Amino acid sequence: MDIVLMGAPGAGKGTQAARLEKALNCKHISTGDVLREEIASGSELGKKIAVIIDNGDLISDEMMVSILKNVVAGTDKPIIFDGFPRTVAQAQMLDDMLKQLGRKLGKAITIDLPEEAAVKRLSSRKQCKLPNGEVKQIGPDFTLQDCQKLGGEIFARPDDTPEHIRHRFAVYHKQTEPVIRFYRSTGLYAQVNGDQDPQKVFEDLLNVLKN
Repeated sequence: MDIVLMGAPGAGKGTQAARLEKALNCKHISTGDVLREEIASGSELGKKIAVIIDNGDLISDEMMVSILKNVVAGTDKPIIFDGFPRTVAQAQMLDDMLKQLGRKLGKAITIDLPEEAAVKRLSSRKQCKLPNGEVKQIGPDFTLQDCQKLGGEIFARPDDTPEHIRHRFAVYHKQTEPVIRFYRSTGLYAQVNGDQDPQKVFEDLLNVLKN
């Protein structure tokens, strides 16, 4: 069963997607990771993407779907889509793409987090930059001690300030609420409470996917 996982800033979407990937033997597809991998490959498409991003522009929906289609076609595992779709148009394009590949979306789930909880959580968030350049989120699955053992550098994201967080939250609501209405209309939508222990969030997600 393919899944769309949405979440407010700070809701732990990436952490939970990684946990679900292991628990359910799924493939976690993060659009940010897909774009970075395409650029790193040095392909012609990767070069085009790099120019677009360097110019401060957004990847077109058509280009994003084309890239995702190649990734999706390369696996037989159920997929967790993380970071896509962000608009109703993208949700409709995703539906069309899955049909073309003989797949079907099973659930669209939001990890809901109140704004004040997001501000508190993200303001104290830390990340670890490993010697090889990889960046990991400090949390239950990768602790400060893990970072130190591997010789990593602990830092805070420059946009994890209350002002930046509130702006991101406003953008999230503007973009995501129409997508939520779209998935409600299909009967695929579910929501879990993100303002609780990460393990409880994970258990709630598993329960939603079992029903």
